[in-house]
Amino acid sequence: MGVTFAEGSEGPEGFYIDSNGKPLPVSASELERYTYCPVSWRLAKEGAAGVGDAISSGMEKHKQIHEGMNDFQSSIIKLRRELLIWTWWFGIIIAFTIDSIAFLYIDDLLNSPMELAKILSMWSVSCLGAAILSIVLPWRNWLNMEPTVSEIETISQTFEATGLEPTWNPIGFLGGWFSGGKTEAGLLLCTIVIGLHAIALAAADNRSQAGFILIVTAFVWTFLATWQLQKSLFAENEMIENRNRVGLDEGTQLVYSDDDKSSGLLLDEKTGLRGRPDQIVVIDGEFIPVEQKTGRVPKKPHQSHRMQLLAYVSLVETNTNKSPPYGVLKYGEDDAHQVFWDEHAMETLYSTIKEVQKVMVEGGAKRNHEREGKCRNCSRRHACEQSLFTE
Repeated sequence: MGVTFAEGSEGPEGFYIDSNGKPLPVSASELERYTYCPVSWRLAKEGAAGVGDAISSGMEKHKQIHEGMNDFQSSIIKLRRELLIWTWWFGIIIAFTIDSIAFLYIDDLLNSPMELAKILSMWSVSCLGAAILSIVLPWRNWLNMEPTVSEIETISQTFEATGLEPTWNPIGFLGGWFSGGKTEAGLLLCTIVIGLHAIALAAADNRSQAGFILIVTAFVWTFLATWQLQKSLFAENEMIENRNRVGLDEGTQLVYSDDDKSSGLLLDEKTGLRGRPDQIVVIDGEFIPVEQKTGRVPKKPHQSHRMQLLAYVSLVETNTNKSPPYGVLKYGEDDAHQVFWDEHAMETLYSTIKEVQKVMVEGGAKRNHEREGKCRNCSRRHACEQSLFTE
């Protein structure tokens, strides 16, 4: 019967389950090894390590890829933060300039500056109170409001351990003013602007002095905004350099990068499937898993690599409740292939998972090919009793 690796029985949906009714765990990398050759998968389960220059070279290249992805994500967050601050400061300049002109030419028969300052002070305090309440109270839940792409918020929380933290909004957020913290930020900004107007009026004997104070403040803020804009431009250049270095297209957003240490493990409680994709990016509002391969570039994607990527697509669908249309398989920097996710792909994946679980319970892993070259390139041929390649 051969070596077995788990105790279990076939469940009602065809997946093998343990005594507690849980599906036997199968990782995406196991599916890749099993599809390449069941004997290689079995040897790995028995503890036979892969050897060869390709193994060590691949590990180093993957490490470089993940470091580059983390640098790119950090630069994206930095750019968004700098642009957000500059936008706010530029808006304050416009508000001060318009209001200073209004104060200089407003009819003197209207309320005195001190009376208007009191009104603006009350208004500023009201905005501050509203901002604090909007931050503390779960008012979005009361109104049943959801972001346009709520899964991005969910996936950002799931991958909190990656260190890819959002600034104000979840990474890739596509929602409106009532989501992602924009309402709170707007109220706080109103508190600052209105409060400064009240101070200007209270410190002035007449509207001319108030207008002059606001003009001077606008000039000072202009210098600050210019400095902030320069920081934003430097941050953009840094982001573009990092994006080009990792080979991502313009507009692509990264929400997950596996560094094998802190990345969240994706799980499927129905099938037992688990794994960590190399990256998950957002393209046109869709979560797209990306698998990086560092060896020789083949004429067409290997079936074992396609199977591993399909596993990641399935895991993304399970963990986000949103079905990706495809996954991306990359060989090197320039060779990329789309692997589409449909009913046939799902059936193929589930069938392979069930087959692996069955062999885990019943044993009987056998070589699935008659290709000497495939055995020659196998990193575990040194321990294989069925190898076709003799050195």
